[in-house]
Amino acid sequence: MAFAPVYIVDGARSPFLKARNAPGPFSASDLAVQAGRELLLRQTFTPDELDEVIVGCAAPSPDETNIGRIIALRLGCGHKVPGWTVMRNCASGMQALDSGLMSIQTGRCDLVLAGGVDALSRAPILLSDEMVQWLATWRKSHSLGQKLATLKKLRPRYLSPVIGLLKGLTDPVVGLSMGQTAENLAHQFGISRQAMDAYATQSHQRALAGQQSGAFHEIVPLADEKGQLYAQDDGIRADSTPSKLAQLKPVFDKPWGNITAGNSSQVTDGAALLLLASQAAVDRWQLKPLGRITDVQWAALDPAVMGLGPVMAATPLLERHQLGLNDLDLWEINEAFSAQVLGCLAAWNDQAWCRKELGRDALGLLDPDRLNVDGGAIALGHPVGASGARIVLHLLNALRARRMQRGIATICIGGGQGGAMLVETCHEQRPS
Repeated sequence: MAFAPVYIVDGARSPFLKARNAPGPFSASDLAVQAGRELLLRQTFTPDELDEVIVGCAAPSPDETNIGRIIALRLGCGHKVPGWTVMRNCASGMQALDSGLMSIQTGRCDLVLAGGVDALSRAPILLSDEMVQWLATWRKSHSLGQKLATLKKLRPRYLSPVIGLLKGLTDPVVGLSMGQTAENLAHQFGISRQAMDAYATQSHQRALAGQQSGAFHEIVPLADEKGQLYAQDDGIRADSTPSKLAQLKPVFDKPWGNITAGNSSQVTDGAALLLLASQAAVDRWQLKPLGRITDVQWAALDPAVMGLGPVMAATPLLERHQLGLNDLDLWEINEAFSAQVLGCLAAWNDQAWCRKELGRDALGLLDPDRLNVDGGAIALGHPVGASGARIVLHLLNALRARRMQRGIATICIGGGQGGAMLVETCHEQRPS
């Protein structure tokens, strides 16, 4: 079945700001609104002429539960433009794009603002179950005697905080943290600590080179309430080397594991928004798209090896379009962990694994010069709800900067899923 084209007209993102053990300067909606305001100001239409706003968010704060609607209203879309929120863990931003794609392809919409956001530094600190139960008993205690009896049952351990982010990054079905699932891949494919640290160093080096060359022009600088400017991603380390990373201790599988803070993605705050348009909207508003979304694929697998989600999602895309790994000009594979990206590359090149899991011959080695050419989440950060949108936007910008045509952005998803989006540039696209 042939579908009408859906164009990515433009996009913008906030700087990705590393969480530093305290709430960051911006709420999630602040991040998206500041980036979205700049994006919409440079368009030929006004915000109230959007048909829909769709935002992915994995960890919205209690006062921003339907953050898509809040962002739409704060951006001046007016009361009549629907805004809603999607959640597919790490691929929430990519899911928002896919939802916008389907709204346009079904003819319900012509112009959609879609993307993702998370302010992970503001993830809540929770009370323990014992403390919650104690408080419930306290509320039912009315007389002085009852209150004194309840007070005697209070234990210091009840006051220990529960870190909401850590609970969210632990799979409740298999009982493993995301880092432990990456350790599984390292063991399965024999990925060494040295290889992980070398890949992490490369991520920082490529991101630094990209920052210095202006490769991240999609970033909109932010200003906080005190007037402090945040102009660029702040997690990139110019001094990252394999020898320095080798000094870090394992985090998820102590003491024998190989996954460390240095070869993992950073906990980050950030937003990324893209404008999607039908051909009719391109013609009406005289738009000049960056590219088009060609195809999308979602897949699922064992949550204990969730990091292989990109392999499971991208491979059907390649087969459907009769493409090999290196027929794509560029790839973006979200860097949840060095071991996760290296595990994907190893799986594609493993004949026995491909036969068992994909029912086909191995796809071979992906050219490393086509992959994450400006670094990835190890250096830039991984605001969970935003990353799926960021990699699509940056893939298009990286393709256009190199006068290339086609690429895949793909991401692993906590819970055992994968998402992949095939895009093409529109270098000479003009309204018809």
